[in-house]
Amino acid sequence: MARGEVSMCTPAFASRVVQSRWFVVYASIIVMAASGSTYIFALYSKVLRSKLGYNQETLNKLSFFKDLGTNVGIISGLVQQVAPTWVVLLIGAGMNLVGYLMIYLALTGRTAAPPVWLMCFYICFGANALTFSNTGALVACVKNFPESRGIVIGLLKAFVGLSGAIYTQLYLAIYGDDAASLVLLVAWLPAAFNIFTVYTIRVLPYARRRDGGKPYNTPFYHFLYLSLALASYLLVMIVVEKQVQFSHAAYVVTSTALLIILFSPVGVVVREEYKAVSQLEESLQNPPAIAVEEPKASADGGKDGDGSSSSPPLCGGGGTGGCLTNMFKPPALGEDYSIMQALVSVEMLVLFVISVFGIGGTLTAIDNMAQIGQSLGYPAKSINTFVSLISIWNYAGRAGAGYISEFLLSRYRMPRPLVLTAVLLVSCIGHLFIAFGVSQSLYAASVIIGFCFGAQWPLLFAIISEVFGLKYYSSLFNFGSAASPAGAYVLNVIITGRMYDAEATRQHGGVAAVGDKICKGVVCFKRPFLIITGVTFAGALVSLVLVWRTRNFYRGDIYAKFKVAPAAASESEGSSTDGKGVEMVETEGKSKSKKEVVNQDLY
Repeated sequence: MARGEVSMCTPAFASRVVQSRWFVVYASIIVMAASGSTYIFALYSKVLRSKLGYNQETLNKLSFFKDLGTNVGIISGLVQQVAPTWVVLLIGAGMNLVGYLMIYLALTGRTAAPPVWLMCFYICFGANALTFSNTGALVACVKNFPESRGIVIGLLKAFVGLSGAIYTQLYLAIYGDDAASLVLLVAWLPAAFNIFTVYTIRVLPYARRRDGGKPYNTPFYHFLYLSLALASYLLVMIVVEKQVQFSHAAYVVTSTALLIILFSPVGVVVREEYKAVSQLEESLQNPPAIAVEEPKASADGGKDGDGSSSSPPLCGGGGTGGCLTNMFKPPALGEDYSIMQALVSVEMLVLFVISVFGIGGTLTAIDNMAQIGQSLGYPAKSINTFVSLISIWNYAGRAGAGYISEFLLSRYRMPRPLVLTAVLLVSCIGHLFIAFGVSQSLYAASVIIGFCFGAQWPLLFAIISEVFGLKYYSSLFNFGSAASPAGAYVLNVIITGRMYDAEATRQHGGVAAVGDKICKGVVCFKRPFLIITGVTFAGALVSLVLVWRTRNFYRGDIYAKFKVAPAAASESEGSSTDGKGVEMVETEGKSKSKKEVVNQDLY
């Protein structure tokens, strides 16, 4: 092999790829693609209703506990603060397998039919596993790429959005059109992906830039293009399957192609590492003088490479006696808030309201889509199409919100909360389509609801990371999303479920509507979704408070702390770069040799 030529067919290169910063993103993509099982509840809710004799209010109660488990990730956030990421992922794998497996056994009659409260516990327990997967993957990637957090969050959450359509294709290929077996797939597939990636998702030392320029985001756009290819493929499959009757063998073939596209982003990782090794070979021919900067503060906000926080997370230091005093004296926006400082802030209160009204409303629409389609007289194949459309546009909303809001922020200094306000207003249109049941409007409603639901998540998580800092991000973004189940309970169970059952009972002559007795007509969901439209619009108005309070913050360079000013860098004795304006900052308190530093996975 000629000098300077790099071979990819060596164990050393393979090891480098698996340990790289970009492989963390790839592994997180795989985990997130299996973490959206909560969004396909509509596909097996009809089986729960028919086999276990549930009415709509009971179904909506199960849906609420599913949403409660999915969104209340406070425990996973606190575990992430004190334990390595692999522990978080393994806990998630175990919880997911146990929770959904118990539901599957109940559906197939392998165990006695459990009482409703126990089914609620099973689905909450299984769904809560997803918070461990999301926390481990999301926190690792955001801390590895802090200057690209909008793009990172949008990309990862986009694959969560696609997972509903991915599950639909895979279960048809593996089990056929058997909704009960879909629950079995939901039980083992996320657990398998978590275990497969458990040691590759972690926080790595951050290479701080010293040129003041833009971060290196090219691989993220390549990941995006591949995700667009996957979304396009799924969309084509949805359309074709609506027109053509597929055999089981055909589903196997199409699902195999789907998996090839899903795993294809590993090529981006290999290419980036090949480029890095090639540059390393060139640099070693003319090695620069390298000096490792002693750490002043860890780049990931007070944590070690993958472990615990160095100061009390609730109060942010100062001892117990100063907790209450510190709680109401928060730092400037963008600095590291303690958990209590963030929770009592006006900014977090506004985000809670948005989560309750905005996400709660769209969750209600998604969880009831099968029943909405039935009440409006759509055929079963169309109802499956609605679920897949929601999944595809959920992806589009997540990816679009992350990448577009990052572009608007970097180019025009547009506050990210303003984009969130716009998303809430657009979602009102989808709710009105459902409320008035215009002919064939449910297709448009599925697109709008899916897009707006997806867009809210990366915006919410990015805003929390920017306003409150990264030090306790794993806990704070889980607190921020924990409010949405409250909205889902009120809007879904108390309002939508009870109004639906009341109308269904009236239509059946006063007999309770359970099992196959359903409500027919626009009237079934009209009043609930008019109410949802009203509260979502109120949430949009409240979000303007956050826009106003953060306007000056977003006008500045919110990522300045991750850069080293050129003048300051030149005064740093012995400092050096990798030739791309990157200054190596050692973050784990360990000294490294010259070659180790140069060979660091650069950002």
